[in-house]
Amino acid sequence: MFTGIITDIGRLRSIEPRGDLRLSIETAYDTSSIDMGASIACHGVCLTVVDKGPGWFAVDVSKETLDRTAYAAMKEGAPINLERSLRVGDELGGHIVTGHVDGLSKVVKIEPVGDSRRFIFALPKALAPYVAEKGSVALNGASLTVNAVNGDSFEINIIPHTQDRTTFGVMAEGDPVNMEIDVLARYVARLAETKT
Repeated sequence: MFTGIITDIGRLRSIEPRGDLRLSIETAYDTSSIDMGASIACHGVCLTVVDKGPGWFAVDVSKETLDRTAYAAMKEGAPINLERSLRVGDELGGHIVTGHVDGLSKVVKIEPVGDSRRFIFALPKALAPYVAEKGSVALNGASLTVNAVNGDSFEINIIPHTQDRTTFGVMAEGDPVNMEIDVLARYVARLAETKT
């Protein structure tokens, strides 16, 4: 369980094909405090630490995860939003994020608005019922507020603080984005389905 508040921008150190794909990620986290088997959200994907050393940790990415996320397009050196798992008593600054990516979106357009930037993202048809104006969504693991929904797209304003502390500061039009809908929206929609 996560909050969508990014606490480090890691860097993809190496990609090693095995039975699954082993990713080694550089981090500013004190890796001595990370247990083997711990969960870390890497670009919004809950992954398990399988190896570590000073300033890095490794995770295995299965074919299922590769098929459903933006990892297949990532190259060595790419920045990655990181968040360690929520502990009982931690501040819930964003919203409840599971680290289970629902689908891929992409950056359609980026426009400056004052010091902020307005991002327009493609809205996958299957996820459209779960995205609402002023609702929450996790994109590459970051908890964000939806400003507007316009048919097959939605808009989010990224303030300078968020640009500096996430990979949104270096994103470009056309970049793929891991998308997780709000878990509350998922259950409300499921309840509505079962009443019909």
